Formats: sequence, structure tokens, C-alpha cells
Amino acid sequence: MDMKKRIHLELRNRTPSDVKELVLDNCRSNEGKIEGLTDEFEELEFLSTINVGLTSVANLPKLNKLKKLELSDNRISGGLEVLAEKCPNLTHLNLSGNKIKDLSTIEPLKKLESLKSLDLFNCEVTNLNDYRENVFKLLPQLTYLDGYDKEDKEAPDSDAEAYVEGLDDDEDDEDEVEEEEYDEDAAPGDEDEEEGEDEDEEEGEEEEEDDVSGEEEEEEDLNDGEVDDEEDYEEERGQKRKRELDEEGEEDDD
Repeated sequence: MDMKKRIHLELRNRTPSDVKELVLDNCRSNEGKIEGLTDEFEELEFLSTINVGLTSVANLPKLNKLKKLELSDNRISGGLEVLAEKCPNLTHLNLSGNKIKDLSTIEPLKKLESLKSLDLFNCEVTNLNDYRENVFKLLPQLTYLDGYDKEDKEAPDSDAEAYVEGLDDDEDDEDEVEEEEYDEDAAPGDEDEEEGEDEDEEEGEEEEEDDVSGEEEEEEDLNDGEVDDEEDYEEERGQKRKRELDEEGEEDDD
């Protein structure tokens, strides 16, 4: 996809003046030059043209508010004086993976008074003796070169990411604390329910025991009743037998 078409797609029905960030990575430039980008992008603060085949930044429009420019993995070998003219307020410039061979190529960047971070990874210039020391001397406004300052302290990008991750972790911890507090608040109710269930079970067991004891008493009463009936029956038989014997004796006397 060529750069003009990519810019049209990235607009997404917005006007150029509404755009603050524009990413054109991996599209095709025309003859190694920027095309389709105009000074109508007056609010643009971040522009990325990574791996688009650029050999020159000559066609860059006037972008006074541009702060960060990504030009890595292109074929730029010079002409950087255009940046000071077209993007005077740049603070971050990435030229990694370009054909920059000597310090004189980056010397025009001295005019970028707000430039704080410059990346030249994978450029031949990084193989020069005392490369870092000489670049900091050439561009005294720089704070970071290839991600590190003069004392080899890393740029705060990773610290910022860690800070954001820390915020996420804090939010997660707060969620966990809230869940624990919720569980603790819910716990008394659960205990009451459990106690209620235990009481119901105990009452049920007592009722069952009462039922069982009642059945046993009924069985005992039945058994006692049967025994009494048998005793009465035996007693009646005995009395009847006695009467029969008495009658027989009276007959014998006669």
C-alpha cells in the first residue's frame, strides 16, 4: 500500500487537523520520499514511518507541534537539517537502522534545541571510537542516546511501563481486598444459616427419638396387655377347672 492511500485510511473520516498521532509503518514511499503528508496536520505530535523505504526527509511538511518522530529501518543517509526547519519542537528522534555513517551527518540536529532523546541503533556511526562521548559533546541538549544517559542510566520509558503495571497491580490488590471484605461481611450471615441448619437437624433428631421412644412404649404396653390377658385367661381356666372338680365331688357324695 502506498503512503498516500495509507494516510487516507488512517484519517478514518477525520480532518488532518484532528490527528495527533499518525502511524504509517511498512507502507511504500514514492521514490524514497514522504508523500501525502501536508502542513494541514498542524496538531500532529507523533509520526511513525518505520520501514517505508525513505531515503530523504526533504518532503516533510511544517509540523510545529511534532514531538516524536520515528524514522527507523529506512535508508536515510543525510539531509537532517530539514528536521530543524520543519519540526523545531522535536523531543524524540529515532534514526535506528539507517545509513548514517559519521558524526557530521547528525551535526544539523544541534539546532533542535528541545531534542532530549536520539536513537542511532544499527547505524554505522555507532562503531566509531568514543561514539557516545562524542555525540553528547556534539549535541549537548541530549539527555538520552540509544536509551541511556551519560551515566548509562536507562531512559524512563521502562520505568513508566513499570509504573503503569504497578497501578494495575494496585487495582488488582484493591479488588482482592474488597472481595475479602465482602466475604467477611457475608460470613456472619452464613454462620447464622449454618447454626439454623444445625438447630433444625438437632430438633429433627429429637423428634425422631421421641417417635422411636413412643413406638417402644406402645409396643411395651401391647406386650403388657397381652401378658395380662394371658394371666386372666389362665386364672379363669383354673377357676373353671376347680368348679368342675367340686361338682364331680358332690356327685360322688350323692
